[in-house]
Amino acid sequence: MDAAKDSAEADDTEPDDDPSFSAQVRRQRTALLVLGVIGAIVLGFAIGVLARLPLDRDSEPSPSPVDVGFSQDMSAHHAQAVEMAGVALIRSTDQDVRRLAYDILTTQQNQVGRMQGWLQLWGEPARGVDGYMGWMTEHGGGHDHAGAASGHTMDGPVREMPGMASPEDLTALRRAEGTALDVLFLQLMLRHHQGGLPMIQYAATYADTTAVRTLASNMDQTQQGESRLMTGMLATRGATPLPLN
Repeated sequence: MDAAKDSAEADDTEPDDDPSFSAQVRRQRTALLVLGVIGAIVLGFAIGVLARLPLDRDSEPSPSPVDVGFSQDMSAHHAQAVEMAGVALIRSTDQDVRRLAYDILTTQQNQVGRMQGWLQLWGEPARGVDGYMGWMTEHGGGHDHAGAASGHTMDGPVREMPGMASPEDLTALRRAEGTALDVLFLQLMLRHHQGGLPMIQYAATYADTTAVRTLASNMDQTQQGESRLMTGMLATRGATPLPLN
């Protein structure tokens, strides 16, 4: 009887340094992450469809270039944030970093689902074909040094949205470990949030549809709060934010 009990207890205790066990844990985390992302996409798409079907359809105006362009470009911007958050969620050992990564991943993937749902209902492509942020000119845009806030440079619409991580940044994030991983994730994500803010605030002000204006306003509040949080998390880790690219 005691031998059986000892055997059961031994079976319940898996060695943390067993490579096969660690690989199994990573596979389980990845599977759960994929399921969570799929669930967020489906939920966001459903919300997007419902938000586009008001009781009085005549009360909701047709989508403007701002509505369409924002939904296309912010979907692409969010996609990279989801990718970076997925890396941190799976590979970080810092619970505060993993909690933040989970919140960003699920929230932004849900929002992508909404925006893509609207684009399908409007009969618009999922992505723009003429560069980014060209829709930020109708109302005068902003005065960013590189023309990013206005959506144009001297050669036309911008080809890269501000705040986006480079391929080299993403490679470095995937290879980093420990505190270096946590710091780089926080730096890249903070810069990413800061870069997307002009688009979000522009859409919150100038989009024609209530659904897009409401979503953009919610993004503004959420991402500004997360930016303050990440700035503090970097300070406690002895690091500073990256300059906006």
